[in-house]
Amino acid sequence: MKKGDLCEAVIERIEFPNKGIAYIEGERVVVKHAIPGQRVRFVINKKRHGSAEGRLLEVLERSPLEQAQGTCPHFGQCGGCLYQSLPYEEQLRIKNAQVKTLLDGVCDPESYEYEGIKGSPLHTGYRNKMEFTFGDEYKDGPLALGMHRRGSFYDVVTTMDCRIVHPDFCRILEATLAFFQDANVSYYRRMRHEGYLRHLLVRRAVKTGEILVALVTSGQTEELERGETQKATAGQEKLAGCEAEERILAGWRDRLLSLPLAGTFTGILHIRNDSLADVVQSDETTILYGQDYFYEELLGLKFRISPFSFFQTNSLGAEVLYETARGYVGETRDKVVFDLYSGTGTIAQMIAPVAAKVVGVEIVEEAVQAARENAAQNGLSNCEFIAGDVLKVIDELADKPDLIILDPPRDGIHPKALDKIIRYGVDRLVYISCKPTSLVRDLAILQGRGYRLVKACAVDMFPATSGIETIVGIQKVSM
Repeated sequence: MKKGDLCEAVIERIEFPNKGIAYIEGERVVVKHAIPGQRVRFVINKKRHGSAEGRLLEVLERSPLEQAQGTCPHFGQCGGCLYQSLPYEEQLRIKNAQVKTLLDGVCDPESYEYEGIKGSPLHTGYRNKMEFTFGDEYKDGPLALGMHRRGSFYDVVTTMDCRIVHPDFCRILEATLAFFQDANVSYYRRMRHEGYLRHLLVRRAVKTGEILVALVTSGQTEELERGETQKATAGQEKLAGCEAEERILAGWRDRLLSLPLAGTFTGILHIRNDSLADVVQSDETTILYGQDYFYEELLGLKFRISPFSFFQTNSLGAEVLYETARGYVGETRDKVVFDLYSGTGTIAQMIAPVAAKVVGVEIVEEAVQAARENAAQNGLSNCEFIAGDVLKVIDELADKPDLIILDPPRDGIHPKALDKIIRYGVDRLVYISCKPTSLVRDLAILQGRGYRLVKACAVDMFPATSGIETIVGIQKVSM
């Protein structure tokens, strides 16, 4: 077997996050996006040190585990979902095994309690946030709006019937795409840095039904000016670029407001982003309708969420996650708790009623401001939220923690920040991770510095996808 070879094999298992494992003549091959039991055709694109990687070309035979019906029509094209063709119980079984295998790789299986996996209350329509991308489904094709095609940096699949979001998302996407197709407005081409339409951000609260929508564009309004001028009758004054943009954005806003939705718009925004990076961020935000925030409710608390606030994308699943985390935190009466990487302060506010003080640290200033407002609205006066990088801010904190809660981003905790956290010497840590491979890397360091894993649990926040949350309780070893 060498690079460039075409091969066929049956996938025997799948490792986190999406690594299908097959064997050819006893040699291990990783084929991403393949499901256990599938017979697949792939081409070897990497080969070294007795290990090989293959690029999936075709599924020759479905897995006996897969369902014959009920999958999303975009499944297999869109890069969002991996497990959608599997029954939910099978998805949970696979994810549970992945987390346990990773934990056992760095911890003695007999030394900690593993509580298994908790499922999401909703298996479909659970996401409260989506960032859709404008593009085309093939080179120079018609305007598309949706998710990137699996394995492609450029092509976009229009996901009008996405199964992991509420139908309101799909109606908003469909109306937006139709409006800009009719207006003949182009999308932003990242390699040439030309074009107008970049992303459509939709957030919808599960509990309240409130909806916040933002259209993300570049500042390149020349084509809008040309389009409006062509429509104008002879003798009319030529529209300035900003006037043309205002007119077309008003038309889009009105199209959305006319939609029959189950939820209710609280805000429709226009965000200008001239960054070269393919990310949703704001150089300037304009409110076209309503306000720039909405409210969601979790476990009896109310949270104000703005366009870029971090908030768990599965509201009902978040209740399972945070209720479990609260159990891992345990007794906090008269204790000072640090909530590092605190986002909008969700965990901090759930702990605050039974703690002396909770200090949250979060790098996104908008999220910190939202956390402060949420705490005030929920009548919590013993929460302090600080904006900044944990690595830098931790040296400036006046309080000393009795307990530390960690909920870092996907890449885990910076080694230097982890060193500073360990030096506090607290008896207990609770670590919430959205990427178990990052978690076990940090666990190995913690165990080498006098801590041990006591208890662990997986929570499925992302049905149909490869994502999984893990909660672990960590205790300082008595010397």
